Parts: sequence; structure tokens; C-alpha cells
Amino acid sequence: MSDIPQSMTCIHIPEPGDPDALQVTERPVPGPKDGEVLIKVEAAGVNRPDIVQRLGNYPPPAGVTDIPGLEVAGTVVMVGGNAGDWKEGDEVTALVAGGGYAEYCVAPAPQVLPVPKGFSMVEAAAIPETFFTVWTNVYDRCTLKPEETLLVHGGSSGIGTTAVMIASNLGSDVIVTVGSEEKAQACLDLGAKLAINYKTQDFVEEVNGFTDGKGADVILDMVAGDYVNRDIACLAEDGRICLIALLGGRTGEINMASLLVKRQTITGSTLRVRPVEFKGKIARALQEWVWPLFEAGKIKPIIHATVPLAKASESHRILEEGNHIGKVVLTV
Repeated sequence: MSDIPQSMTCIHIPEPGDPDALQVTERPVPGPKDGEVLIKVEAAGVNRPDIVQRLGNYPPPAGVTDIPGLEVAGTVVMVGGNAGDWKEGDEVTALVAGGGYAEYCVAPAPQVLPVPKGFSMVEAAAIPETFFTVWTNVYDRCTLKPEETLLVHGGSSGIGTTAVMIASNLGSDVIVTVGSEEKAQACLDLGAKLAINYKTQDFVEEVNGFTDGKGADVILDMVAGDYVNRDIACLAEDGRICLIALLGGRTGEINMASLLVKRQTITGSTLRVRPVEFKGKIARALQEWVWPLFEAGKIKPIIHATVPLAKASESHRILEEGNHIGKVVLTV
């Protein structure tokens, strides 16, 4: 398209640090390579991995831009070769390995999905990172089935609210841990069957009580640390724990006898470094299983706040304060 500018406004991180390390700058507009599309960004989701990158602890994969941002929504303005059926003018949302905090962003075509009918660009931008993450961990790796019980730590976060909505709509009982009564009620409103305030309640006792001693079949854990041994104590026979972050620390002692006796499994994953083909399979699964829920009005991303791109530092402050329910999204 002839109206694509040569340069764009974006956010970069000259030096690791606090939220003010996010600085506005100008960069050349990227061009799509083979198998990619160029998206004029209208909104970009903000996620905890962005914070870790800002702190200098999560560098982008080799060959990926240092501009932060893992999910965008906007309009396709240029299509590279072998990019499937995407065309200029398509309204899309996409998972990217970096580059989202910008006016333009390239995305691998297999990781691009149509904006669900009736969704705003802000809502669409809040989909990819959390929905891809929940699906690959809860359903692909830990094979949650209808009528099984899912325990989600951090139930009011972007990941947490996503897991509650998907699993409850696909037939599972969902339990969450949260840090306030307001967050507990928000999760119950989204479909959770039990919300545990970890500040005043013992989640092991509460989960075992709710399940009549059976325990949760799958646990989605972004805390790790000493939570893992407690997870094991309320995990069912043949239960599976998905570790997706380390907010509580990298190490912790575990009861390996329970793993043996109850045939329990602990698994973990990261998504950003996985190949495009792998992420494309997740995209296709989401379009088959989750997009119909979007378009039927059964679920929609929870938006806590929107922040202009130029004030990206404020979006990181909101996440670090920890009072949010759902997602924070940058508007471009």
C-alpha cells in the first residue's frame, strides 16, 4: 500500500529498569517477509513477560525485534509471499514474538486470526497471549477433559480469567485462588465454582474439601516456588500440574512419594520461543473451539484498563501493582 509511512512510533527499552525504562522512539516500519503479514496496529496487549523483558531477564528470541509486545489487533496493510488467504484490509488479531508496542507490526501468517464478530480492536488485542497460553498448557499438555476439575492460581489475572472462561464453558469445574474478595467475586461471575482467598484461606484444604478429597485434576500454576508442593497435596490421582511462570520462585521442595503413588505429572512450558508451525496449530485449535464461544457471546476478554501507547510505562505499573482484574491494553 502506498500510504504506509517509512517510519513509525514505537516503544523501546534503552536500558533495563523500572516502568520508566519504556521509552517512545521512532523506528523504520518493518516489511513482511515470506509467510508474514504487516499489521497496522490499533491495540496491543500488555503481559507479564513484557515486564520481565523490561527488567532485562527475558530477551527476545534470535532474529526478533527488541520492541516489546506479544499480541496485537489491527488491519492487514501488506502481505508477504506464501501468507495463506490473508489480504489487505482484513481485520485481525495476532500472536507475535515481539514488536507489538508499535504502530506497525509483522506477524507470521499462521499466528494470525480474524477479529471475532462483534469484538472491538481492544478486546481482540487481549486474546492471543493468554488464550494461546491457556490452550497449549491446559488442553494440549495437560489434556483437561469435560467434568474434570481445574485449579487456577492467579484467577483474576489475564491468564486466570481466560482459563476460567474457557474451561467452565467447555464443561469443567474451575477453582481459583485470588487475593481479595472483589477478585473472588469477579471469578465467580465468570464461571468459577469456587474462589479461594489465599490471604485468609488454605487452598489445599479448600480444594480437597470441594472435591470430597479427590483433588484437582489439572492445576495451572504461575506461582511455582513453595506452591508446587502444596499443589501436589491437592492434586488428584493421575493429576497434572502446568507450570507457566515463576512468580513465587524457581525452586521448592516437593513430595515425590505422592507423585509415585498417585501417578501425578508436573510439566512446564514457554511459548515465545516455539516455532511458528507449533503456534499455528494452537491458532487453529482456538478457531475451532474458542472462536464459536466468542461469536456466540459466551465469553469475552476482561479489559481492566486501556492506556495510550506513549504512556506504556503506566500499563506496566498497573500490572506490577497487582490490583487489576483481566487485561491491560495499549491503544495506538
